[in-house]
Amino acid sequence: MPFKPVILWTDALIYLLLAVTVAYGVYAARHEHLRWPWRQVRRNPLAMAALVVLVAYVVVGLADSIHFRMRLDGSQTGVHGTIYSPQVLSALDLLCTPLRTHVEQTYSAPFALHAFTPQLVRRPDGSHVLEYPRLRFAGAGLETPADRARDIAVRSLQAAVESLMLWAAVVGAIAYWQVRQPGESARAVFARMRRGQTDTPWRAMLASLGVVILIIAAVANLGAEYHILGTDQVGQDVLFEAIKSIRTGLLIGTLTTLVMLPFALVMGVMAGYFGGRVDDVIQYIYTTLSSIPSVLLIVAGILSLDLYMANHATSFDNIAQRQDVRLLSLCIILGVTTWTGLCRLLRGETMKLRDMDYIQAAIALGVRSRRIMTRHIIPNVMHIVLINVVLNFSGLVLAEAVLSYIGVGVDPSMNSWGNMINGARMEMARDPVVWWALAAAFLFMFTLVLAANLFADAVRDAFDPRMRK
Repeated sequence: MPFKPVILWTDALIYLLLAVTVAYGVYAARHEHLRWPWRQVRRNPLAMAALVVLVAYVVVGLADSIHFRMRLDGSQTGVHGTIYSPQVLSALDLLCTPLRTHVEQTYSAPFALHAFTPQLVRRPDGSHVLEYPRLRFAGAGLETPADRARDIAVRSLQAAVESLMLWAAVVGAIAYWQVRQPGESARAVFARMRRGQTDTPWRAMLASLGVVILIIAAVANLGAEYHILGTDQVGQDVLFEAIKSIRTGLLIGTLTTLVMLPFALVMGVMAGYFGGRVDDVIQYIYTTLSSIPSVLLIVAGILSLDLYMANHATSFDNIAQRQDVRLLSLCIILGVTTWTGLCRLLRGETMKLRDMDYIQAAIALGVRSRRIMTRHIIPNVMHIVLINVVLNFSGLVLAEAVLSYIGVGVDPSMNSWGNMINGARMEMARDPVVWWALAAAFLFMFTLVLAANLFADAVRDAFDPRMRK
């Protein structure tokens, strides 16, 4: 095989989470009490526009979760088998090959043709002069630096035309798919979509999709020839680092939830249903845990992990496994330290449900407690779980940036917005200022958090019984 698949722990958990999401979608489609709130979300134009952005981020994260090792050139299958490269790549790395391989020597500004810092260059006559050297890859196809503006304009126009054609094809396909009545034309459906007269807010969704397609086309056309967001200290493309950081942000927000949910759901429901000593013990546990500053627990866990990894360096075949173990450990630590708030909410809601007539009737008929909790209580508190999970996602993404900034986040060699912000800390003190790394991390993180918050607000309004009209 030309490549060898590599499945990291976080990759397996992502696949599991994707399967659970699909299973929930199938289950919700078969039950009206779950379909109704999601229909309310679907009718919200702002939420659906944000959903398009979230889907774009998720697609990038999934592409970056398909890992493999390429076969070395010239290696043949023999006694010792095929020799593969020790470097672990992903499908996203192949799609972004120009961004990944076009590495300069040091800093360069966005769309620049020369280095940002002067270097001592030796002339043919033996003299040395301090000048800004030409970049190796940025604008390599230009005849003269003066052609840069025209080339950027031509490539931007080409990206706009390509994105418009693709967007028009998508709009036509959706309009044709939305034809419901015999004799109705796709043009009439498109006219209703344009006027915003459809049940699903296609106008907002297609507008958001058009912006996403335009950005992708611009990156594809300009990224192969220029460093759109400049380069960092070691010459890596900043745009590529920001794109690679998407997977880290998504994992922090989703895997931490997987760790947090079992603790919060089981303990909260048990405390509210059984009461008495069970309630006292669970309250003591989460009250004690809440009294300890979470930063101290995270720092202690990460430092203990670093010590273990330093003493067992041979346990990791490559740097990707080391990065993955630290990321997974961070998710576990965050999950263990953030379940207490949801547990309190579920405990209070369960205590209220326990006194309802149908629960008391089930207890009087001798129904087992486990069946009552799984069939009657947990389904009636899932709206609280869903609202809390969606609202906490953006907070967890921001938590990764803060923890990486203080040095207790993900592995320093791993791409993340927190590491980008941490690296830009000293760059902001330079003269002239190297601002593009911080701006790129802020832009990508801000877009994800904003889209998540807009979608979370719609989910909260749809699932919260107090918000329903």
